[in-house]
Amino acid sequence: MTTARDRALAAALADARDRPDDEERCAELDRIAARADAADDPRTAVSARFALVEAYLHRGERWRTVEPVRRLRATLARHPGLLDAHPDELVRLRRHERQAVEAALGTPRVGLDQIRSLTDTLADELGPDATPVAELRCRLADHLGDEPAARRAYQRWTAGDAADPVGGCPGCAPARRAELLTGWGEPEAALAALDRHGQHHGQHGRHHGERDAADGAPDCTDQPERSLTAGLLPWLRTGAVERAARAHVRAYGRHRRERAAFPLLATHLRFCALGGYPHRGLELLTEQLPRLDRPADDLSAMEFAAAGALLCGLAAEAGLGGRRIHRPGHGSRPAAEVDVATLGAQLQALATALAGSFDARNGTGHQSGRIASWLAERPLAGPVSLAAESEFDEEPEADPADPGPPGPEEPAPLDAALLTAALAARREVVTAEPDGTLVGRWGEATIQFRVLGEVLHARVVAARTLPADRRAEAYAFCNAWNHDRLLPAAYVHEPGDGTLVLAAGVTTDLSCGVAPTQLAVLVAAAVRTGTAYADAVAALG
Repeated sequence: MTTARDRALAAALADARDRPDDEERCAELDRIAARADAADDPRTAVSARFALVEAYLHRGERWRTVEPVRRLRATLARHPGLLDAHPDELVRLRRHERQAVEAALGTPRVGLDQIRSLTDTLADELGPDATPVAELRCRLADHLGDEPAARRAYQRWTAGDAADPVGGCPGCAPARRAELLTGWGEPEAALAALDRHGQHHGQHGRHHGERDAADGAPDCTDQPERSLTAGLLPWLRTGAVERAARAHVRAYGRHRRERAAFPLLATHLRFCALGGYPHRGLELLTEQLPRLDRPADDLSAMEFAAAGALLCGLAAEAGLGGRRIHRPGHGSRPAAEVDVATLGAQLQALATALAGSFDARNGTGHQSGRIASWLAERPLAGPVSLAAESEFDEEPEADPADPGPPGPEEPAPLDAALLTAALAARREVVTAEPDGTLVGRWGEATIQFRVLGEVLHARVVAARTLPADRRAEAYAFCNAWNHDRLLPAAYVHEPGDGTLVLAAGVTTDLSCGVAPTQLAVLVAAAVRTGTAYADAVAALG
């Protein structure tokens, strides 16, 4: 029997899902999950924590997923079989368990026992030799400096099913393997790992725009740039300097502006340092230095700082130690113009401190030793000219007074003009309201598209309304929809006229920008799922 308390929790969860993706939304989802625990409402608790985990992932705060994932497991331990009838949610939970382990490896704020416990739980569910388990154990052993154990797990990982639905992106698995092999001092094996999966383009490369099957998995949005970055140091170390230079230019043209690409920037900086490009490296460091104050995690901050310190040290040896770089203020640190030698010392201190924090958590000295080895590296080859950089760069120069519209695959800040163009390209009839909202009618659905700062919000209103005395049925319908469907998030609105309006919403944070082709996909998804929702409302008895 559905109680008033159940309905209140369901309504609160629907409202929280419809909020902008900010810290207050995360706090509200956490409160709803706690209230559901107290009310012995495991379904709402699970739904709220799923939403909370996904909010943290979307915000780039992966390490915060560990606790809600742990509580999800605790809820299922108290209510065995809760997800038995929902295998898709069980796969979803196991993916989040894998993501939580990956996130925990990136910060010393999570205990090693918790990491091992999460990994063991996944092993109990999937089997000890399952591909996702083998990869996690390989990466954990490598993080701790136990290379023999890491290599044994690596063999199980590479022998497993690359398409396991719980595993990470199969299109990026070769790059993840190549990164490990590079760290173990095996550049040829790293390139072979990329080559076996069609992601090694050879030593001469191709011009920008010449994409084919060799560019990696077609369904992976991180390719081919992720694999190009994984190949930078192996190419450099095997003498394919020109290939590395061309790959760097192409990949950095994308990674320079993507928030999720921060962990890859250390490799770009190391390439510039070891490839003999100190001037270019300092330009990259100057451009990306503000991101160090808001890193993806502590591990990527440590590696960025170490790569930056290496670059500064080699630049100083090349006579560039007096060059000044602007470092923005952050927290109690004031903004300052810092010379290269001083900045290098600051970055080295940060990298060393973070490595020490990891080693204190891990009970080893591996991370400190790894950072020390990075700082001791020396250039591997003379530079190859990057004069033809614009030929490969994804951001050709344009007149700043007349930048023109973005290309179809070029990210740009979300604005009303971009949204209007996306709807116009569909030849849809929409009306612009005074506040800028674009409204259209698709069958049984009225959909309102709004640009809220850097957030795209689509609100769906079903044409059919229900009388107020069918409130319990309306809530049950929305709960069932939210349980079974990813989009849109359904809820009940009471306008006070004796009717119930069944609405739904989709909110997408586009703070990193959006390409027109991506926006077209988001609009199409909102229309498709919104009309399906309205049709389901119309079909109610």
